[in-house]
Amino acid sequence: MKKVLTIAGSDPSGGAGIQADIKTMSAHGVYAMSVIVSIVAENTMRVIDIEDVSLKMIDEQIDSIYEDIGTDAVKIGMLSNSDIMSTVADKLLEYKPNNIVLDPVMYAKGGNALMQENSINTLIEKLIPLCDLITPNIPEAEKISQMKISTLSDMKEASEKILNLGCRAVLLKGGHYIGDAIDVLYDGNTFTEYKTEKIDTKNTHGTGCTLSSSIASNLALGYSLEEAVSLSKKYITEAIKNDIHIGKGNGPVNHFFNFFNKEA
Repeated sequence: MKKVLTIAGSDPSGGAGIQADIKTMSAHGVYAMSVIVSIVAENTMRVIDIEDVSLKMIDEQIDSIYEDIGTDAVKIGMLSNSDIMSTVADKLLEYKPNNIVLDPVMYAKGGNALMQENSINTLIEKLIPLCDLITPNIPEAEKISQMKISTLSDMKEASEKILNLGCRAVLLKGGHYIGDAIDVLYDGNTFTEYKTEKIDTKNTHGTGCTLSSSIASNLALGYSLEEAVSLSKKYITEAIKNDIHIGKGNGPVNHFFNFFNKEA
């Protein structure tokens, strides 16, 4: 069985973070493992508080995985500060895992900051160069590329700038920021555009976590990058389309739509 590790923060409401990652990986038939770097008190409406796990415990969690089990892919999500980023980067350099997918989580769905502003340079200098794929949305890509993104042409220019920071590929998620729902994959040679239908729902909590975990799972299963992204785009679209009505705010997607249907 293929094994995928998520390194991220938790979400007690189950829609994003570690919980969404594990659900997604399980839905893809891979063995899911987790390293929790922050405990986040949040729900579908707001982020209440964040408490970071000690660097020693993050270090030891990662060691415990590679001492015994190993990985076929690694998904990295919320890393709240520079020290945590440096700790994770050091471990990636030590163990050199394949198929590292970074979702550079900076903001929660409601707009709350999940990454300290002064840690973006550490993300750029230490973490991005180690990654096979980085999956920023428009606001995150603007921070990393230091440019305003308003058009498809801007998305491609920003992707080139981000790739030049050392990662092997960029999936820039346009979402609904730019006209049609469109994402752009750039591998240094080719731009591949993914257009998807707009779905009328507020239940999109954890979509970024879910997409990146799906891509990591598909890479672990042996698909090429383009195949992994294409399959994962189909998966997240169906997960959103078959939404479940949980919570009073932006509810979660249905990670297990293949196993049970959309609620009536």
